[in-house]
Amino acid sequence: MQPQRRFSFDWVLIILTLLLLGLGLLMVRSATGTTAALPFWDTPVVRQGVWAAVGLAVLAVASLINYRVWAVWRWPLYGGMLILLALVLLLARANFGARSWLELQALNVQPAELCKIVLIIVLARYLADHEMAVKRGSGLLVSLCLTAPFLGLVFAEPDMGTSVILAAIWLGMLFVAGLRPWQIAALAVAAVVLAPLIWNIMQPHMRERIIMFLYPSANDPKQYNIIQALIAVGSGGMWGKGLGQGTQTQLFFLRVRHTDFIFAVLAEELGFVGALLLLVLFAALLLRILRVSARAADAYGRLVAAGVAIMIFVQIAINIGFHVGLLPVTGLPLPLISYGGSSLLTTLLGLGLVQSVAMYHQPYEVSQ
Repeated sequence: MQPQRRFSFDWVLIILTLLLLGLGLLMVRSATGTTAALPFWDTPVVRQGVWAAVGLAVLAVASLINYRVWAVWRWPLYGGMLILLALVLLLARANFGARSWLELQALNVQPAELCKIVLIIVLARYLADHEMAVKRGSGLLVSLCLTAPFLGLVFAEPDMGTSVILAAIWLGMLFVAGLRPWQIAALAVAAVVLAPLIWNIMQPHMRERIIMFLYPSANDPKQYNIIQALIAVGSGGMWGKGLGQGTQTQLFFLRVRHTDFIFAVLAEELGFVGALLLLVLFAALLLRILRVSARAADAYGRLVAAGVAIMIFVQIAINIGFHVGLLPVTGLPLPLISYGGSSLLTTLLGLGLVQSVAMYHQPYEVSQ
């Protein structure tokens, strides 16, 4: 008698991923269609298509590897990521006030993106093995010690958006692991007490973004792109102006339109219906991930899938939030939609881990 594994590949999750990738490529093509100076094979949409193909290959490989294997290698991954983040601070050149990219020949790598996945793996294993410690409170402190080095190095780049994502992953996974109400209250009090300190150690451009959010002014030239994004979102109407027909996009009023502000492009050109379709696809994707989490074979798998869902959800909420003036601009891309190789690969790797949890969610069975 030989043990065998019953596999359970989640095709709905794959279809939703492909639909979002296709919509993203469509919007990148529309947002960059008027910048025709580059040859076709070097245009943003082609480069994004290549990254999407590589990312799907990464997703496939990650889904075939038992997700428990990553827990075995969590400490080498953790140490290697700390080294990469330290190298960013030492070697990377500043770009828009932040050092986030390691330039390797023609390839630019953003380690802060990948550290989200490593943090999910490390926290999932610790929280799964120490459920009672979490409920007593000591597990909260240990998990914070695991998160703090990543959070500190990314914050020092400085990258406010990714720092928020890392903090959200930590808090969200603690909640899934069984954080008690009194612990949540204690964290809220600690956040209020530490707020002045955090404000003082922020870089000037970080504080500036928060001040612009709290005190908006149409006469402030630094709020130009925020205002253009609001105009683009509001002018789309019910059905939009049509692909390639958005005035704010195609006439270059909206800057960084194919990266951070791609939702404004979609809302202007596809309208309320297109934006609603995007939100429905995202909601279906997140619900599918949560379904995988609920059906996981163990606490570790449940926490890995939940961590990926938290990472994607918070990034969606922040990106769309600053488009409509509900949150300050943080420079976070829209998952699977915005142009950018590092963000796309990280999201698809995370979805590959979720697929692995789905495939290995059933116990071994013995064949007769």
